[in-house]
Amino acid sequence: MEKEMEQVGTENVLRNLQLVDGRTVDIAIRDGIISAITPAGRAEGKTVLDGSGLYVSSGWIDLHVHAVPELHPYGDNIDEIGIQQGVTTLVDAGSCGADRIGDFYTGSLLAATNVLAFLNISRIGLERTDELSQLEWIDRDKAVQAAAAYPDFIVGLKARISQSVVKENGIQPLKLARALSAETKLPLMVHIGSAPPVISGVLELLQPGDVITHYLNGKSNNLFHTDGTPLQGLLQAVSRGVHLDVGHGTASFSFRIAGQAKKAGIPLNTISTDIYRGNRLNGPVYSMSNVLSKFLYLGYSLEEIIHAVTRNAALWLMRPELGEISVGQQANLTLFALQEGRKELTDSEGDVRVADHYIEAKGVFANGSLITC
Repeated sequence: MEKEMEQVGTENVLRNLQLVDGRTVDIAIRDGIISAITPAGRAEGKTVLDGSGLYVSSGWIDLHVHAVPELHPYGDNIDEIGIQQGVTTLVDAGSCGADRIGDFYTGSLLAATNVLAFLNISRIGLERTDELSQLEWIDRDKAVQAAAAYPDFIVGLKARISQSVVKENGIQPLKLARALSAETKLPLMVHIGSAPPVISGVLELLQPGDVITHYLNGKSNNLFHTDGTPLQGLLQAVSRGVHLDVGHGTASFSFRIAGQAKKAGIPLNTISTDIYRGNRLNGPVYSMSNVLSKFLYLGYSLEEIIHAVTRNAALWLMRPELGEISVGQQANLTLFALQEGRKELTDSEGDVRVADHYIEAKGVFANGSLITC
């Protein structure tokens, strides 16, 4: 998406935009605030966009990204994975621990995209990819101080609980994360992957409001039995209010597992990308639109899919206004199209599916400006 800034002042109207509930509306915006939402053709003001053929939703929220450009391999530029992909709010998923969260916060203020963050329980964050291999890097005092210093920026704690990260420490980093969660009153986002530790032990430690990210991964330590039925531990976690997040990434989304989850009626809570420079440029993620299109292929309704990157994410963040389009609120909108045509979609295991419809971001309205392709 090429970025073209067009400043809009008072009494400007985005016309003929379709909501996912089927209504077609005009949205009038005055000084960046939504002043009216009317049936199509009825809003008064200067037309700055005729959106015929386009959908509108509240701004897309990506609950799992890596947006610190200087980190490698898990890093990228905020606006490249934010507003330029139709995402108006992104949540960095633990790129930074206490050592550099302040610098990240300061840098994020320069972006056009709204940024929030999970604090990595390891003070070094993703300066290394085995950040929980040394327990002394889980510095309680520094984590507590960081959480207190940035209460409006840090939304939770991140713990990557897979063998390549924890090495010989097994489940112990998650137990330490649980204690930090209790002390800071922040929920956990837990990355799941290869064992050890085994997934059943991870699930037992999760509480209401915590997030399992990568829940559709196809690794041997996944959340489903070989016959495709969900583990009892997963069903119990869902029933007690643990939140499920996709976190597609390079290695954590399987069409096979996603199909099993849909068949079993596992709820679609939030769709996120786990995007960073490598999987944006080289796949299999590429963009939020590309990831959303995979769920369209799987048979989810457009309304379910868009709720998973708007309303559901906003409610988990306890910022419901981010998931609404309401008169009197800051205009925070994503414009997108439902395109017809052949599109190849690839999961993290190299499984290619061919879709005949796909979602494509076309622009956003954010910070008082219309940003179009």
